[in-house]
Amino acid sequence: MTDARNISVLGAGLMGHGIALTFARAGHNVSVYDAFPAGLETLHERVRASLAALGVEGAAADNALALISTHDNLESCVADADYVFEAAPEKSELKKALFAEVEQFAPAACVFASNTSVIPITTIMCDLKNRSRALGTHWWNPPHMIPLVEVIRTEWTSEAAMASTVDLLESVGKTAVRVEKDVAGFIGNRLQHAMWREAISLVEKGVCSAEAVDKVVNASFGRRLSVLGPLANADLVGTDLTLDIHENVLADLESRPGPSPYLQSLVEAGKLGMKSGEGFQTWTSEEADEVRQRVATHLRKLEGIL
Repeated sequence: MTDARNISVLGAGLMGHGIALTFARAGHNVSVYDAFPAGLETLHERVRASLAALGVEGAAADNALALISTHDNLESCVADADYVFEAAPEKSELKKALFAEVEQFAPAACVFASNTSVIPITTIMCDLKNRSRALGTHWWNPPHMIPLVEVIRTEWTSEAAMASTVDLLESVGKTAVRVEKDVAGFIGNRLQHAMWREAISLVEKGVCSAEAVDKVVNASFGRRLSVLGPLANADLVGTDLTLDIHENVLADLESRPGPSPYLQSLVEAGKLGMKSGEGFQTWTSEEADEVRQRVATHLRKLEGIL
């Protein structure tokens, strides 16, 4: 491991606790701030449970937990920080306000990183006095189990901030990918939701059921995606064949710029997915729990835990 750094995490929720866990497990000093005391009070308990799910228990877990401190005061959390990773709710004004306050108290050399799924980093960092040290780091949920972190450059981000953040993330075992242009959704969510748009469209147009969509993905190209990305696959089959396919199918794919009316109707009807018992499919609480457990087991297998 590289020398221990001082890492500040803003937010003790699902994402924040996983980010804190990742750095503490690698031996870094982690300070966690949250405006809500309840999140801080249960932080160590939740981190210990997540470590256990990773197969980290006993002295190793105790050592990691000892490196995590909690703060109900933002100034004390970031006063000595080398890096600040913000993991607040997906509200751009809240994130902007947090970084405006952080800039008052953090050291001059500290790197600022916002964790967001789709909000352009430029929107969050535009009012800072020193925007060259600010960037985005999109961690995927759960952050302590999914390797990818997208590192997003804004028009102001310095190369030094980009390079040091990539190095830090790789040193703690993450797969850091540079996003050189700040676009909504970055790389992963743009790809994911392009597929989701077509999946919803197929159901909306009566081509197939929601169950059929998921079966097709799970039983075909989904099986190879983790080892063969779409562009490597295009090269494998040949760019000429890829062009032929695109000339025949792209014009027929869903291309509306806004959300699907079918999706909007589900939300308006209160069909919110597993949490309400019905979305694109119907779900019992047992079925929903089985899906969550299946995903968790799969991720642990990929990590070599099971």
